[in-house]
Amino acid sequence: MVTGAAGGPARGVDVLGVLVPARDEEELLPACLAALAVAAAAPGLAGVTVEVVVVADGCCDGTVDRAAEAGATVLSRSAPGGNVGAARDLGARHLLGQAARGRVPADRVWLASTDADSRVPENWLVLHRTAAEAGVQALLGTVAVADWSGHPPGGAAEFARTYDAWRAGGVDAVHPHVHGANLGVRGSAYLDVGGFPPVGEDEDRALVTALVRSGAGVLRTPASPVLTSSRRVARARAGFGRDMRLLAVRPAAVAR
Repeated sequence: MVTGAAGGPARGVDVLGVLVPARDEEELLPACLAALAVAAAAPGLAGVTVEVVVVADGCCDGTVDRAAEAGATVLSRSAPGGNVGAARDLGARHLLGQAARGRVPADRVWLASTDADSRVPENWLVLHRTAAEAGVQALLGTVAVADWSGHPPGGAAEFARTYDAWRAGGVDAVHPHVHGANLGVRGSAYLDVGGFPPVGEDEDRALVTALVRSGAGVLRTPASPVLTSSRRVARARAGFGRDMRLLAVRPAAVAR
């Protein structure tokens, strides 16, 4: 467990770094970054430095240009695209390295992760800061689908039924979901478990599994869900797009 000067859990952050892996996302990335800009301007973030890093993962379109136009820091992976774990890790280690050069220790850095096809709500970063100040080491949020156009009738209702099944457990129930589109982790806890593994799918689940095994305090909350796309052409084989594709052909598919 990460400890602060008084021996208790590390609390608070000086730097909020946002990781956005992007693979050929020139169409959806601008809306993602616009939403992040609104979230970064929230009054509840006074005194905290916010930096958004877009990691272009083998892009062949205008993703890099769109990210630069929005004022984000842009990193590029020259290796073949499709390794979202390596992309997220590259962004995370860049942010932690920048903080270290500014003499900000890793336990005062919070890494918030989202996706290029997603839009965070305006209070999203405030929620992550609040979680950090409460002493937790990681935050796992939920998602909501922005548009069900093109999906069969009943798809939205079936998704809601399976995705929200955890709520049947009552007021003490916690959601079971893990989404790279809505995840946060303290920098020191991230380093302690080795970060996102360099894999093309389920990198978010692998990180969370490692955090839990390490004894890190993990907060699962349905507050401030992130709007994500319902496209069926998934960027990762086992990602959320895969779930949407399954839902289209098998309505009882269980959402992540």
